Amino acid sequence: MNHTDTAENLFSKKYYCSQAVLAAFSEELGMPRELALKVGACFGAGMCKAEVCGACTGALMALGLKYGMHKDGDLESKEKANSYAVRFLEKFAEKNGSYICRALLDCDISTDEGRMYARQSGLFAEKCPALIKSAVLIAEELIRE
Repeated sequence: MNHTDTAENLFSKKYYCSQAVLAAFSEELGMPRELALKVGACFGAGMCKAEVCGACTGALMALGLKYGMHKDGDLESKEKANSYAVRFLEKFAEKNGSYICRALLDCDISTDEGRMYARQSGLFAEKCPALIKSAVLIAEELIRE
């Protein structure tokens, strides 16, 4: 199963987009899938505030696993990870129009009314899988560099 299929499968099982994207990459980047699902759990739905799309935060966490600073004083890795984060967000916004959840869904899911509207309108089923796929493909490209 490839990264996209893994992420889409997890999302279909009601995991958040953030969990699905991070878990799609986690094991090959040294993090057990169960831990990735836990780490990504509070980042879905734009951190529950319709802010940065959870698919993006999941991808950013995966990029952090690949490139992030993990040794004291390794500022080169810190800068490298930051540059990958910026590149990811720019590419995602270029492809999808934004990286902010409420703009992507054209709905503020941080409110009860917004979440209800999104569910009733099928926004999560209609829009989120394509956003997850986009995040995975961009992350794959950057991880392969």
